[in-house]
Amino acid sequence: MASRSSNVSDEEVTPVDLSAVEQVRVEFTEEDREALREALEDMVEPVDIYVFKASKCPTCGEALKLVSTIVEEAPERPGKGKLLRLHVYDRDEHSEFFNKFKVNRVPTVALVDGYVRWTGTPSGEEIRALVETIIRISEGESQLEESTKRKIREKLNNEVYIEVIVTPSCPYCPYAALLANMIAYEAWKAGKPLVTADTVEAYENMDIAYKYQVMSVPTIAINGIVTYIGVPHEEDFIERILSMSRIKYKR
Repeated sequence: MASRSSNVSDEEVTPVDLSAVEQVRVEFTEEDREALREALEDMVEPVDIYVFKASKCPTCGEALKLVSTIVEEAPERPGKGKLLRLHVYDRDEHSEFFNKFKVNRVPTVALVDGYVRWTGTPSGEEIRALVETIIRISEGESQLEESTKRKIREKLNNEVYIEVIVTPSCPYCPYAALLANMIAYEAWKAGKPLVTADTVEAYENMDIAYKYQVMSVPTIAINGIVTYIGVPHEEDFIERILSMSRIKYKR
């Protein structure tokens, strides 16, 4: 059974009407670009970002445009070059990378060897989560509690697949996505790449939204079981992840 985090009210989730499909459109004003430049100035080390696309994909062009714009506004540093490095893989030409990163849907935007990813276009409110995730990876600091990091190092022993179902207009979804991303990043950084954080855009992946009977977002599934509606507390989230990691799940 799915649970609400104890700090989640009805005002902190966004109802979803899957019959009202939102067309993905990515537009950046000069003000948006300036905000990106200012935020990305906090980057320290280079970060690789991957876009997986296909020729017959109605939203892949928008996803690539979004990521390309963020890359354009990322800073350069002496001796390091551009701090955000873009890699683009097409299904028809780079099947080996699709297999390596376990990507089976397009568009997919990935970081941290694919353990942090967006299935669908990280547009709208999700841009905030993407940018903040990039910055924290570049800084080498997840900003998770020390107790959470310790539990990841000492207690995480099995693979975990976290799906955060979101929509572009949901203002709370970036917080859920960022928390899942940082759990996956911290596990990867600790040499235990066992957690995949997958932020799934509901309108572009309706079958997943229907599978989990999503009525509000963010909805979080761990190893195929809906576990939260809303943004969980970090302490509860890591405990639930460790508990759910005992459930074998095949993606």
